[in-house]
Amino acid sequence: MNKQTGTLAQKKYTLFTPRQLLWLIVPIVIEQIFSTSLGFVDSLLVSNMPGTEALRSNASNAIGNVDYINHFIIQLFSAFATGGSIVTSQMLGAGDKEGANKVAKQLLMLVTFLSLGICGVCLILNRPILRLFYGNVADSTFAYQRTYFYVTAASFPFIGVFNAAAALLRAQRKSVSSMTSAAMSCTMNIVLDAFFLFVLKLGVLGAALATLFCRIIPAVYLLYLLQNKRNTVSVRLFERFRFDPQMLHAILKLAIPSGVESSLFQLGKLFTNTFVNIGVYATGPHSLPRVNEAGELIHINIQANGNTIANQVNNFSSVVGSGIGTACLTVIGQSVGAGDPDQVRHYMKRMLILSYIANGICVGLILLFMPAITDLYGYTEEAKEIARHCLRFCLSFQFITYPLSFTIPGILKATSDVKYVMWVAVTSMFVTRVGLAFLLTTDLIPGMPQLGAFGYWVGMCSDWVVRSVFFSARLLSGRWRRASGLLKEQQ
Repeated sequence: MNKQTGTLAQKKYTLFTPRQLLWLIVPIVIEQIFSTSLGFVDSLLVSNMPGTEALRSNASNAIGNVDYINHFIIQLFSAFATGGSIVTSQMLGAGDKEGANKVAKQLLMLVTFLSLGICGVCLILNRPILRLFYGNVADSTFAYQRTYFYVTAASFPFIGVFNAAAALLRAQRKSVSSMTSAAMSCTMNIVLDAFFLFVLKLGVLGAALATLFCRIIPAVYLLYLLQNKRNTVSVRLFERFRFDPQMLHAILKLAIPSGVESSLFQLGKLFTNTFVNIGVYATGPHSLPRVNEAGELIHINIQANGNTIANQVNNFSSVVGSGIGTACLTVIGQSVGAGDPDQVRHYMKRMLILSYIANGICVGLILLFMPAITDLYGYTEEAKEIARHCLRFCLSFQFITYPLSFTIPGILKATSDVKYVMWVAVTSMFVTRVGLAFLLTTDLIPGMPQLGAFGYWVGMCSDWVVRSVFFSARLLSGRWRRASGLLKEQQ
């Protein structure tokens, strides 16, 4: 209480100064931009590589399709890294550096074994997996998908190591390191893509090899940095190791719900993307007849091409919000570990405000430059116009709903309230996004409109609205305190 004015003095929190928040968030956002650009660059350059229009269209569409599967699998690695990052951040906030170091080693080994296993499964079951999701695409597109999936699946162990190492470095506020590695990856991808596609003319194989190489080097680089003994959290790779059941339980308690939520979220996106690739859009009035490299008459699925453009451009519009959500794992996690509920609420508000400001700027810039960005693709003008129509619609929703539907879940996860996030995200995904997209795209239900790519985005925006309502209600209710353990401390 201020004796002179009789007002309550505002409590100051210094766990993260504004400068420290800036140095944590900005590198994460830049890292997200670089990481997002990998699939974007592959698809963009392939859509402009030498060859017929039909060849470029089918090859680029194949890369976009496989990227959905890759993102689905990568979310598993990311979820385990998230679980370990939350536990590590909370331990650091509580001052338990020894425990944080032990968790780091457990996390790294767990993700390594998991990624090796998934890599093996995808290499062996390449064809059945692709048939499951994209069995009715054109034969040439399917062949390109097999090539791209084979090579990129070989990079999964390196992606797993990268995600785990990056999460552990961010937990100790070293986000510049992961940003640097992502910059290396992006630069290598552009150079190798140009060399393989335009010099060696390897087509889809070249794009896949560029992606593989640009994932190996950054993973090795981050692993090297993580071994530095001067770090608050470091990992000794060649020390004797055995899994600790108690620590694995602590990681998996957070990782499994996050993994279910993230993976099923990506699976829902994968399902909805297949709706736009179904036969009703591959032939007839929704497609364009063209002659392929063999002189055969084929049809170009302009709805699928337009959807590929819209998805890749939209990924850039959401990188800032996604980056702030990732930063929440460190900021809110360390606040929870410090054990002060008021401090946790203070940083929750600050992160949400930052998310709204940054998201608004990013979405505004994408809207401004959208025509120029979509013109970079070597697709037909009809496909580009479909993409612009979808982007105008979804970006208008994103201004309001994205921080509520994606930053708040990051905040809740950092408090260990992962089960609520999982149930809401999964239910909303399959009821609104998948359900509506199916109704608005399929020709299996008489009388329903066939909106193509636009139906996909109607379902997506509806999902954002539902997530916003439920996650906002959870945050305002204060029930997250029970999962975080702060409620017990107050009693």
